[in-house]
Amino acid sequence: MTQPKFAPIAAEDEVRPAYRLAPPAPWRLGRPADLEPGGSVTIPGGGVPGPDQGYALRLAELVAPRLVLAPGEHTDDVLAAAVAIGLRRAALFGRAPVATDVELALELFGCLSEAPDELVAHRRAVLAGASHDYAKRRSVVGSVPESSLRSTPDAVRAGRARWAELLGT
Repeated sequence: MTQPKFAPIAAEDEVRPAYRLAPPAPWRLGRPADLEPGGSVTIPGGGVPGPDQGYALRLAELVAPRLVLAPGEHTDDVLAAAVAIGLRRAALFGRAPVATDVELALELFGCLSEAPDELVAHRRAVLAGASHDYAKRRSVVGSVPESSLRSTPDAVRAGRARWAELLGT
């Protein structure tokens, strides 16, 4: 509502002219942690950066009730390795993780259905303590061939007989 002309206005209540900001300067790469567009980190064991990686932990929580594990295997170890492999797969495609990434990792190790005894023995040895050992998770992720990561969970399930080739062992 406008103020009548006969009502007094204090100086601090007067309308002031707008402060005009200059347009921002163009952004330039140059800070220590900046990544080149389209580039990747080449530090050994440094992983692969990708967007919204924490969402993979939520996806792992959702798939956890479907796990079929043998006695002596720990859910935390299996899910930690699956999240790490799923994140590598998502970063390979240049996107945030989706449910298929975590499912593919679990299918590689035969954790979503009954698996051959040799595969169970292998995953028990390889994944033991993975939830507490970053280096172990990195070695598990590094051992999976890129061709397996570019596959689909259905293709991995169909090729279960050649699990050693899919896991790069």
